[in-house]
Amino acid sequence: MGKSMLAPHASVAGFAIFLVVYATQIWGGVFPFLPTDFQTQEVTLTFYLSQSLAFCASYVASAFGSYYVPSAARRMLVTLSISLTFIGSCFIIAVMYVPMFTLGFIVAGGAFLGVGCAGIFMLWQRYFSSISAPECNWRLIAGTAFGSLLYFMLYLIPNSLTAFLIPVVLLPICALCLSLSVREMDFDQSMFEDIPREHPQVYARMLHDFWRSAGGLGALAFAAGLARGVAIVEPDIQIAVNTTSMAGVLIACGFLIVAWRWFPFQFSLRSAFRAVYPIIFTGLLLFPFAQGAGLTLFASVAYTVFSIMVLVLMMQSAQIARDRGTNPVFAYAFFGACAYVPQALGFILGWITLDIDVMGIGKTAILSMLAAYALGMSLYFSAGTLLRPSKNGTPRRDDQIELTRGKARKAADAPVGSLQHSGRQSDRKPSKTRRPMGDDELVITDRLSKQCLVLKRDYGLSTRETEVCELIARGRSVAAIAEELFVSENTVRTHSKHIYTKLDIHSRQELGELLSTVDPTL
Repeated sequence: MGKSMLAPHASVAGFAIFLVVYATQIWGGVFPFLPTDFQTQEVTLTFYLSQSLAFCASYVASAFGSYYVPSAARRMLVTLSISLTFIGSCFIIAVMYVPMFTLGFIVAGGAFLGVGCAGIFMLWQRYFSSISAPECNWRLIAGTAFGSLLYFMLYLIPNSLTAFLIPVVLLPICALCLSLSVREMDFDQSMFEDIPREHPQVYARMLHDFWRSAGGLGALAFAAGLARGVAIVEPDIQIAVNTTSMAGVLIACGFLIVAWRWFPFQFSLRSAFRAVYPIIFTGLLLFPFAQGAGLTLFASVAYTVFSIMVLVLMMQSAQIARDRGTNPVFAYAFFGACAYVPQALGFILGWITLDIDVMGIGKTAILSMLAAYALGMSLYFSAGTLLRPSKNGTPRRDDQIELTRGKARKAADAPVGSLQHSGRQSDRKPSKTRRPMGDDELVITDRLSKQCLVLKRDYGLSTRETEVCELIARGRSVAAIAEELFVSENTVRTHSKHIYTKLDIHSRQELGELLSTVDPTL
């Protein structure tokens, strides 16, 4: 973890402030810093329905829009998204002064906040996808941790001031930080130039590789929404869920930072789902018997897990965009829709389901069994053994989120060089001695594979860059690499440029010479 990466940056502060705005204005359909006398069940349910519909619709529309109108990924409409969020906040505040229009203001506020916050999330996702993986992961983790601390600091300010502080002070600062971050973005990357309809197989492959992860995320989101929907009736529980969730997220971010520093590792959205599965499943078994503190505890743990998964979701989506060169909005919008739609469904079911008994089983028990079944099926599909094993074919792969230390050397950008002109050898069919990368690691098949892994360790190559490096060293052409990895040719050129820059070389021949000096036994 280099010193330059740890330096303060506007994106860390801006993302942290946005998370605070999101948590206080839209998170779970509650308003922790506004008077509780107007937060009746009717008001809260109306707001949540309006907000969740607008929020989820924005993610679904973004997924389709990024595929059919990819040029929109270059448009950073910061002012529009911030303005929508500000207007939504004003509508919510207006309810305290014009109670006769409560429901109308609540519906309008929920809709504006839903679209505005979704838009800001998309803007931050594009920015984080555009920077290097170490910087992206660090700033996301640090921003989330700082956001948790900032949230607790708001409790030191009187509620009457906080209600106005958020839209009038925090939101403009977030807009400024976002604008400063956008100025640093490099829009010449392949992900921003990508036209999905020119190679739909790349996007089809991405959905094939990650639908299981999306299913697991959706099951966790449903369980979290269910817990909060049942528990949110009491204002005291609302505050407890918010504060304990923020505390849990802060602890999780601290663990990631420490692990990154001392125990480098890599993970994915699917492996994170498997890690938290026992916690949520155990909670669901105890949920029907939970009363008072037990109900609050389960709702808090469920939302803490969901919040952590949202962080992993952003890191995973950014990694997909970098590794595969796909539109940076597409993966995030796809995963986001798979998360927030089930969350809204769980919330509504947990809240409005009548207290009825089915064969002596109460409402809470029925909903718990439903959520547990969804989690179990998601874990089953995640194992990938339902229809056919993949050991004899191309295995599924996760674009790994890597929190590792490297010894990358900094050099000027190098041209792709001879990668595009490699003669007959580069056009040959893929070697049968090399197997594609699996879910969690690069497969070592011979001396060259081991040498490439040494370069990965010593020069800070990512897993995908190491894979491309090996294919270049084996004489593959750009087209052959793109076909084998299910990415566009522009993406291959981008990866090769990054490889040559990190290795401080300029051609395929120099790569071969460098590999010849590498001792794979070290």
